[in-house]
Amino acid sequence: MQNGTLLAALDLGSNSFRLEIGRLDHGQIHRTEYLKETVRQGNGLDENRNLSAEAMQRGWDCLARFAERLAGFKPHQVRAVATQTLREARNRDAFLSRAHEILGFPIDVIPGREEARLIYQGVARLLPQSDERRLVVDIGGRSTEMILGQAYEANVMESFRVGSVAWSMKYFPQGQFTRDAFRIAEIAAKAVLDEAVNAYRRDTWDVAYGSSGTVGAVADILHAAGWPLNLITREGLDWISDRLLKAQTVEKLRIEGMKDDRKLVIGGGISVLRAIFDLLGIDEMHAADGALRHGVLYDLVTRGQEETDLRAVSVQRMAARFVVDADQAQRVAQTASHLFGQMQERSGVPAAEITRLQRKLHWAGQLHEIGSQISHNDYHRHGAYILGHADLPGFALSELQRLSQLVLGHRGKLHKLECDFNDADYMQQLLSLRVAAILCHARRDPDVEGLELELGDSTQFSLSTRPGWSQAYPQSAHLLREEALAWQKTPWALLLSEA
Repeated sequence: MQNGTLLAALDLGSNSFRLEIGRLDHGQIHRTEYLKETVRQGNGLDENRNLSAEAMQRGWDCLARFAERLAGFKPHQVRAVATQTLREARNRDAFLSRAHEILGFPIDVIPGREEARLIYQGVARLLPQSDERRLVVDIGGRSTEMILGQAYEANVMESFRVGSVAWSMKYFPQGQFTRDAFRIAEIAAKAVLDEAVNAYRRDTWDVAYGSSGTVGAVADILHAAGWPLNLITREGLDWISDRLLKAQTVEKLRIEGMKDDRKLVIGGGISVLRAIFDLLGIDEMHAADGALRHGVLYDLVTRGQEETDLRAVSVQRMAARFVVDADQAQRVAQTASHLFGQMQERSGVPAAEITRLQRKLHWAGQLHEIGSQISHNDYHRHGAYILGHADLPGFALSELQRLSQLVLGHRGKLHKLECDFNDADYMQQLLSLRVAAILCHARRDPDVEGLELELGDSTQFSLSTRPGWSQAYPQSAHLLREEALAWQKTPWALLLSEA
């Protein structure tokens, strides 16, 4: 990526939506603009985990304003990520579909551990280089991320379903601050966070940092009251808690340094932060400048470049973990990419887009047999389940779901797939992978000379072979005829032309 390139990261959090724009300069990203709006989307989840119409509209309205600022940006310059509220929301697809139209860019709902990884990247990139062992904590609206890392490397990452918005709604529903409410809220937070005690023991880190949200708000309040800049201590937390108890209600709360949009969620945020201090033996925590959005920006620099894309490394590690036959995985992946490229090139798709889609198809080929380690019977189902429930660094939930569906669909009946049969790119990826698996069924390099796969009009594929191919490879020809029959039960068709 060239120096001077503008990059933009959007963080769709449970409490606020944030837009960070920066310019790349020799590996560093310097802010040019920052926008934040309090959307409180996390407040809009009902007991069935559905987002209310009002919460969705607040999000869409905010994204419309952000979209105006992003006019002229190219897809490779922008990444939008969503966190816990949209991880939870059952009707998130309804929100995301409209949000994509409004924003003009896709929105990735990222897994909790991927959120933690990106948070650490954001914090580490804005801290001085050091060999210190770092604990990084980010208390968001509906989740809290904890990370142990050193330099730019995150080593232990976890996300817990406890946050300032969720805890404020549950334990301070009327905006009233009482000792009993704080006591119960802290006990409840410790119950959720208790499993973190062993992984984040006091002897595993040297310095504790807090990122964004609650930590930033608490640090601002304490500094306004005379405490050191960007430092939170136990005494400081006690002082803020006393001020909340004296105020008794949100309406009466007057503390210098506290923004109005933070008052409604400060009770839950303080409860969670005090629980973390107690559980992990923290005496002081430094408020860091970096946050999730900064990690997204730096990730953009390497994302999509094969030699630096973390997703490629994650795929290799997953394949090694499940003892995949590397030779077979490679031949299927390469054959599928070759066939897919044929179709895309004939359809006039730009080379950069073909490469992007081929890379994702190649990953599916590399992982198509990971379920074999569990059982050879229905191994494609086992593989799909693994990918559908895995935490792979670098991947969004939607990317993992597509990988899962490709692995599930690379063999067997097609009607079992939970996919959009109107998505032409996906259907071409799926057919390419299925045909590749057939051609490689003997677990040796296939003879693809003269094989031509193309997308005809509308929803019709055609596959032609050179003269004599079917006679030379009768089993492969038989399997391809069976494949053509399988596609008859879908909105698509596969026509074979055997010379």
